[in-house]
Amino acid sequence: MHDNKNKMKRAVVLSAMLVMSGISWDALADQYQDAAKKWVGSEFSPSTLSKDDQMKEMQWFIDAAKKFRGMEINVASETLTTHEYESKVLAKAFTEITGIKIHHDLIQEGDVVEKLQTQMQSGKNIYDGYINDSDFIGTHFRYGKVVPISDMIAGDGKDYTLPTLDLKDFIGLSFTTGPDGKLYQLPDQQFANLYWFRADWFARPDLQAKFKELYGYDLGVPKNWSAYEDIAEFFTDKVKEIDGQRVYGHMDYGKKDPSLGWRFTDAWFSMAGEGDKGLPNGLPVDEWGIRVEGCRPVGSSVSRGGATNGPAAVYATTKYVDWLRKYAPPEAPGMTFSEAGPVPAQGNVAQQIFWYTAFTADMTKPGLPVVNADGTPKWRMAPSPVGPYWEEGMKKGYQDVGSWTFMKSTPDDRRLAAWLYAQFVVSKTVSLKKTLVGLTPIRESDITSQAMTEVAPKLGGLVEFYRSPARTEWTPTGTNVPDYPKLAQLWWQHIAEAANGDKTPQEALDGLAADQDKVMERLERAKVQGDCGPKLNEPKDPEYWLSQPGAPKPKLANEKPKGETVSYDELIKSWQK
Repeated sequence: MHDNKNKMKRAVVLSAMLVMSGISWDALADQYQDAAKKWVGSEFSPSTLSKDDQMKEMQWFIDAAKKFRGMEINVASETLTTHEYESKVLAKAFTEITGIKIHHDLIQEGDVVEKLQTQMQSGKNIYDGYINDSDFIGTHFRYGKVVPISDMIAGDGKDYTLPTLDLKDFIGLSFTTGPDGKLYQLPDQQFANLYWFRADWFARPDLQAKFKELYGYDLGVPKNWSAYEDIAEFFTDKVKEIDGQRVYGHMDYGKKDPSLGWRFTDAWFSMAGEGDKGLPNGLPVDEWGIRVEGCRPVGSSVSRGGATNGPAAVYATTKYVDWLRKYAPPEAPGMTFSEAGPVPAQGNVAQQIFWYTAFTADMTKPGLPVVNADGTPKWRMAPSPVGPYWEEGMKKGYQDVGSWTFMKSTPDDRRLAAWLYAQFVVSKTVSLKKTLVGLTPIRESDITSQAMTEVAPKLGGLVEFYRSPARTEWTPTGTNVPDYPKLAQLWWQHIAEAANGDKTPQEALDGLAADQDKVMERLERAKVQGDCGPKLNEPKDPEYWLSQPGAPKPKLANEKPKGETVSYDELIKSWQK
C-alpha cells in the first residue's frame, strides 16, 4: 500500500514537472523510441532480427517498462568480458530506452556468491537480480529461496515476459531446470572447458615422423588420456626446444587457492570417467561423486555408495599431480588459475587438456606469439580426451553457464523491473552482438548465423564446437550437489594436500569425501531442504558398492590403454556428417 502511494506521488510530481516544462507525455514516449532507433541503428548490429523486428522488440520494452520508469535497479555479476559489455554498454542502452536506471555491478565470482548467500540467509534485499552460475541449481531448487523463472513467467511476470524471448532457442535450459521440471535460472552466457593445442606444431612433418617413430601412432588430437600423456612427454622430454625456445607438453596450476577447487569441481573426475552415465549429469552418481536416490543425496564416500574417493577419482587426481610435476613449466605448481590462464598464449606450451573457451578473445589478439600475421590462430580447440573409466553416454567435461537468478526476498516491483533488464540483455535484438564481443553463446540462432560463419576462422574451433552434436556432453555441475557454496569450498583445501605432496591422492580424497558427507549430515539434521534434502546411507564395506554396476567403479587392471588420436580435420568432418 505504502509503495502504491509513493508511485502515485511520483506520477503526480512528474506530471506537474512536465506541465511546467511544456513537455507532453507523447514527447516523452518519443524520447524512448528515439533512443531505441539510435541504439538499433548503431550498436545492436549484427542481429538475427531485421531492423523492423528489432524495433518491435524495443517497443515492447518501452511499453512494458512504463510502470517502473524512474526506478533505480541493482544487479550483480562476476567480471567477464560478456558482463563488462552488459555493464558498460547494454545497461546504458536499457536505461535510455526504458527510463529504468540500471546499476550493473561487476564483482569477483566469490563476492557474487557471498552476496547471494547473505541475501538467502538474512532475507534482506542486496541485489534485485544476480547472474549466478547454474552450478547452484541443486542449491536453489532445494532451499526454496529463489523465484523459479517458469513460475514468474506463468505468474506475476506474465505481462512482463517478452513475447519473442523464445526459450526453445536457448541451448542451456537443461542445465537450469530442477528435478521438478521448473526452470530456475535463465542462461546469460556460457563457455566450455576444452582441449587446446598448437595446430602449427602438430602439423610439422618432422615432429609427426618423430612422434610416430617413438609411440607407434599418429600425432593428433588425443582421444584418450593415454595419448595426452604421450604427447605431454613427447614435447617436454623428447622435443624440448622449438625454434630455440624451451617448450612444454602440458600446462596447469597447483597453488592452494579457491581456484584449485574449480579445477576439479569443473568436471575433472567426469573426464576421467568417475561418475555414472547420464546427461546433463550422471545418475545416480554424478561427477562430484555424490550419489542420489530419487532426489535425495545419500553420500559421497564409496562406503555410502558415492565415488569421490573411489578408484577413478584417485586415478584422475594422480594424473593431475604427475602431469603437473613432470610436463608443465616449473613455475606452474605455484600458480593460481588467473596466473596460469595467460601462459599458453606466450607460445611455449604444446597442449592443455583443460582450457576455458572464455579465453578465446584473449588468445586471438593480434601480435601474440600464437597468432598468425593474418589474424588466424596457430592453435585450435577440440573436445578434451577422456580417461579409461569413461563410457559412452557420460558427460565429457564442464560448461559454465552464468544465469539470471531472482530471490524471493526481492520486492516484487524491483524483481520484475530487473527481469525486464535480464530479458533485454539476452534478447535477439542484442544477443548476437553480445556473443561476438564476449564469445559466450547462449542461443542456437546466434550460433548458426552468417555472422558466426564469417568470424569462425579466427576463433580456433569455437564455432565448430558449438555447432557440433558434441556440445551436449559438456555440462555444468548438476542437481546432485545440495549446497554448492558449502561443498565447493572443501575441494581446494583437500586437493592442495595432494598437489603439494602432503598426502597421497587416496588420502586427500578420503578426507574430501568424509568432509562432504559431514556437510550433508548437517543439512540432513537441520531439515532445511525439504523432501529433496540429504538422507545419508549407513556406511558399508566399500567392496559392496564397488561390486555393484555403475559408479563407484572398481580399479581397472590397466589404467593406460594404447593412445588414440584423430586428425583435427577428420574430427571437424565427423561433426559435419
